[in-house]
Parts: sequence; C-alpha cells; structure tokens
Amino acid sequence: MKKNNVYIETYGCQMNVADTELVKGILKNNGYEMTNEADNADVILLNTCSVRDNAEQRIYGRLGNFKNLKLGKPGLVVGILGCMAERLRKDLIEEKKIVDVIVGPDEYRKLPELIDVAFNGEKGIGVRLSRTETYDDIIPYREDGLQAWISVMRGCDKFCTFCVVPFTRGRERSRSLDSVVEEVKQLSERGFKEITLLGQNVNSYQDNQNDFADLLAACAIVDRKMRIRFTTSHPQDLSDKLLYAIAENPNICNYIHLPVQSGSNRILKLMNRTYTIEHYLNLIQKAKQIIPGVSFSTDIISGFPTETYEDHVMTLDVMREVKYDGAYMFKYSPREGTKAYKMEDDVTEEIKTKRLQEIIDLQQQISFEKNQSLIDQEEIVLIEGLSKKSDKFMSGRTDTNKVVIIPADEKIEEGGYVKVKINRATSATLFGVPVSLVNETDNKLALTA
Repeated sequence: MKKNNVYIETYGCQMNVADTELVKGILKNNGYEMTNEADNADVILLNTCSVRDNAEQRIYGRLGNFKNLKLGKPGLVVGILGCMAERLRKDLIEEKKIVDVIVGPDEYRKLPELIDVAFNGEKGIGVRLSRTETYDDIIPYREDGLQAWISVMRGCDKFCTFCVVPFTRGRERSRSLDSVVEEVKQLSERGFKEITLLGQNVNSYQDNQNDFADLLAACAIVDRKMRIRFTTSHPQDLSDKLLYAIAENPNICNYIHLPVQSGSNRILKLMNRTYTIEHYLNLIQKAKQIIPGVSFSTDIISGFPTETYEDHVMTLDVMREVKYDGAYMFKYSPREGTKAYKMEDDVTEEIKTKRLQEIIDLQQQISFEKNQSLIDQEEIVLIEGLSKKSDKFMSGRTDTNKVVIIPADEKIEEGGYVKVKINRATSATLFGVPVSLVNETDNKLALTA
C-alpha cells in the first residue's frame, strides 16, 4: 500500500519549528512519509504564525500558489496548522475554499484522523485550546544536525495587550522535567551539539517543585560538551536563581534574550508588561555582575498607540544604557482580538517608520562598537558548517550568539569547537583565524561544574 507524502512549510518563530518537528513525529508514527517537494505531496501543510500581519499575508499568498497545484491534482489535501488556524478558521474555510484541514496548536494528535476526513471529501477541523496538552509523550521527528529546539512549555498567561499568543496558543502549562531531560539525552546520543529550550515565557516554567533554573541545570549536566540556550524570558520572572544557574554551568550560554518592548513606563503599562524600566535595568545590572561577559538581545516595538516622541527617546536611552548585542525591532501592527486592537492606532505609518529606522540605526551602531571591542580577542566557536556566501569559509557561533566566519580548513569539522582570534568585525559578524582546535581538556564546555 502506497504511503501518502506530506510536505510542510513552517513560518514564524522557533516555537513553530519545534511544532513542525512534533507534527512530523505524529505523522511518521501514523505511516506518512515526508517530502521536500510540494509537487510530490499528497498533503501540503502550512505551519503558521499570527504574531504579525505580514506573516499572515505571506500565508494567503502561498495558498494562491497551491490553488494552481490543486487544480492539476484534485485529491491533494491542503491544511493550515498553528496560530493562524485557530485565529482565522472561519475565513480560511469559508473564503479560501482551497483549505481542507485546519488544526490549532493543541490538536496535533488528531491530525492523521483529520487528514483522513479531508481525503473523504469533508473539512477536517480541530482548533480547541487545551489547559493540559503538552505533547510530553511524543518524540519529535528531527533530521540529524547540530542544533535542536525543545519546547518545554506551551501557551502564555501574561496577556500583553499587543499579543495574540494567549488566544492562539492558550494558557501556560509545562512539560515534566524528566521528559525534557530524556529528550536532551537522546539528542546528545545522536550527536547534537546545541539545544535551545523554548517557551513563550520560559521563566514561568513549573513542574511540581522544579522551576526553570532547575530544568536548565538538569539539562546542562546531561552532556557538558553540548551548549544549552533558552528563549524567551519575561523580565518579571527572571530570578536570581536562574542567573546563578547560568553562571555556575559552563555549557549554559552567556546569552539572554530579554524583551524590553519600550523604554517608557507609561507605554509598558499600556502594553501590560507588568514591570518598570527601573526593574528591567536593575535585572540587567544584576545579570552583568553575576555572569561575566553576558550578552543581551531584546525585542522593541516602535509606534505603540499613544507613543510620543518623548516615549521614543526613552527607548533609545535604554538601548544606549544596556548596549544590547542584538535586537528584533518592529513597527506596531494591530492584531485583532487583543486589547491594543481596541486602542486607537494613532501613530502614523510615516512616524512609525522614522522611529523604527532610528532604533535600527542606533542598534547597528551599538552592535558595531561592541564587535569592534572583540578584535584581537580569542573566542571559542562552535562550527556550524560552510559559510552561506562561500565554501572557502566556515561559519559558527560564539557562546554569546555572535556569528563568526573563518577560512575553511580540512582539519576543522562541522560540529567541532575552535578557538578563534578575531581580526575584523562588522555590526553583524565577526571574522577571525583559527588558533587551535578545542579538545575536551581545554574546552570550557567540557569541564564539569
């Protein structure tokens, strides 16, 4: 009996990448095969994101492409998974008749059954949110590689006024610590060299008496040669215990993504961010004291409703004070169903664009200056493979998440650690020459705590 081929495209954040691996695991267990070619597929699934409007628009455009494919292959099943499925199910089913299956983030277990429904000519719909589903018992399907993303919790309870996540992904619930650690062990045995623990707000992870610091430390001791990262942190819940866990475990990366969103307390209150800038800056200062060489990245929204020029300047001031290594910077866009959607979007597109550009320019300047300070310094780099621009160079990352480019060398393997002396830097990339391969005796990542 011929197995049906499934083609999946993933949009949005690493959480969606992890969900796609979960879906592949479920489908593989039910006899489906994966394909990298849409033309060869019996089922096409788009795993979607609703956080920003342009992501949704890209999905609508892609559905137009698949409409032509479906005309030539009438039995083809097209499905929408994830956040957009939950948020726009009525529009997708009634207006975009091409969509046969719609499955929200908490109903992936039902996907094989819903695809069968679609093969029989009906619409397969599963979009209920759950307060308990964590997919704790399902092993995601991953190709071999160096990096893996592990979802340790689902949903969010913060209800920031600009964010649709609590409505599309539901309330917070955490996986068991033991199941996450077991997944890390399996990845270590397969040769993965870096894992990232994922959650909308990982700091609020809770499994009985275990908090996120406990989980992070438990993952770190599985394999000291494996780097551990995590994202995303909410400033309200970033504990001293977590900072000490990072400092005390040599293979937990000295890198924290800590979204600030705005430098204005008034705007933060309107966003329901539940912290003040004073609290945020105190956290930054504390982290720098506890974790030598820690680096920070952040999220910034420009042009939130009622934002004044003074509010904007406060954001620039925070950027100058913290000196982020990197930032994800966006113009505010209203998301239907959020509290902010009911506020008047009174900052003009022109002003949003101008302010965003000022934020981008300042961040590039700060990143350039920080990277220049690393020239003549030595960094331990995990080599990820050949550079995207030239096979004469190899690319990797530092502990602090900076991209490093070095000349290719047959002695240097993908997945190896190399000590690199930095000799040039741009705002986005470090360039250097290998000093030595790093073995287990001198690699800080191989030391026991």
